[in-house]
Amino acid sequence: MASVAFEPTAFAAPAAERDGPSGARLVAFGSPAIPLAAAGLPLALFVPQLYASHFGISLATLGAIFFVSRFWDIATDPLVGGLSDRTRTRIGRRRPWIAAGGVLFAIGSALLFFPPAVVAPLYLAAALFVFYAGFTMIEVPFSAWAGEISGRYHERTRIVTYQQTMRSIGLLLVLILPTLIEQWRPDDGVLKLHVTGAFILATLVPALLLNLTMIGEPPAPPATGPRTGFWRAAGLVFRDRLLLRVLAADVAVTAGQSIRGGLIAFFTVSYMGLPQWASGLYLLQFAFGILAGPIWLAIGRRFGKRETAIAGELAQAAINLALLAVFPGLLSLLVALAVAQGLTQGSGNLMLRAMVADVADAHELETGHNRTGLFFSVFSLTTKAGPAIGIGIALPLLAWLGFQPRGHSTAHSLEALKYVFALGPAVAHIISAALIWRFPLDQTRHAAIRRALDRRAASTAQA
Repeated sequence: MASVAFEPTAFAAPAAERDGPSGARLVAFGSPAIPLAAAGLPLALFVPQLYASHFGISLATLGAIFFVSRFWDIATDPLVGGLSDRTRTRIGRRRPWIAAGGVLFAIGSALLFFPPAVVAPLYLAAALFVFYAGFTMIEVPFSAWAGEISGRYHERTRIVTYQQTMRSIGLLLVLILPTLIEQWRPDDGVLKLHVTGAFILATLVPALLLNLTMIGEPPAPPATGPRTGFWRAAGLVFRDRLLLRVLAADVAVTAGQSIRGGLIAFFTVSYMGLPQWASGLYLLQFAFGILAGPIWLAIGRRFGKRETAIAGELAQAAINLALLAVFPGLLSLLVALAVAQGLTQGSGNLMLRAMVADVADAHELETGHNRTGLFFSVFSLTTKAGPAIGIGIALPLLAWLGFQPRGHSTAHSLEALKYVFALGPAVAHIISAALIWRFPLDQTRHAAIRRALDRRAASTAQA
């Protein structure tokens, strides 16, 4: 058999696209990020509150349901990632999972966002069970597939940039819709729920069709190492030192982002005395966040992923530290910092996500097994753990410092709110930059790894 160097896009795309899929195809491929992002944010912002206030589910029961469902969500990530790595079908490894997950996700979204007039706790638990199962079956293979479209260092960053930009669009749109409804019918929480659900379902079907048809899935590389079971493979992934550094950096990034997101309304309302700007600042940040992806992609191509991730994290740290200069009445500075935050938004997440596929290549060269799906499933865990850690530290700390969301807060406690709001994310971003400061897998080393994998694939093909 003729020698063939393994470059996924050489198998997956026509000759005109062998240097990388066109922008239109990457928009189509990344479009599932819109309904996924649009579904995730409401679950944090208003769905629990609505099920408590309108449907009468007690806070204790609601907390238990969401805790168990979130644990189920986390537990299924590695399972789906590992199984999708081992899947072998005529249409590929990732496609069957995304297609099946799309069905479950649609059912779960319909149950969750279009509930009956009377909702029992068991109904909500079942809806979340189906919803999270479908979400994971799309998200993990979707991320792994993005890392496999190309083996080229900068092309991977480009592909992930399209994914992240589509996520930003989904987040912005799902924030705009409830905000408009609040202006029109502020007391109609059910309408807000229905409109959000309709947006998710209306974007899900065309997004999945585009994703599954517009870019070919590369063939699974043959395993050349000794066969291992799922648990041993998972253990090898969790002990990978390069991956652990990327994971730790991402936990720090997402923890910092969750502190800012969780406290921005408190800061705007209680410290600045501007309740009318509470939603507007968040929307402004996400609107400019759509522009962030292309900006940081260009920087990444010029300087590399590690250097760009560090620069992005330090820039975000500086922006958050600048919040210490904001005082009541300085709305213009707060708005300017929100715009700056939007333009740096996701810079670290973008580069770290692109780095996961590079680390998976290094693992494949060492072990002889391609475990990209399992790597991205573990990365998905950190994107869920980081927000829990960040807000889990910030809110109790504010309570200990005397801040009262309702009622009277002293001048001292309001200053404490400002310092936690500014310093919490700044410290988290600095920690993330420090964790990848001397990250060894740069463009030169990755190119050597890809050449070695190409030679191995050619040798296996000849055999």
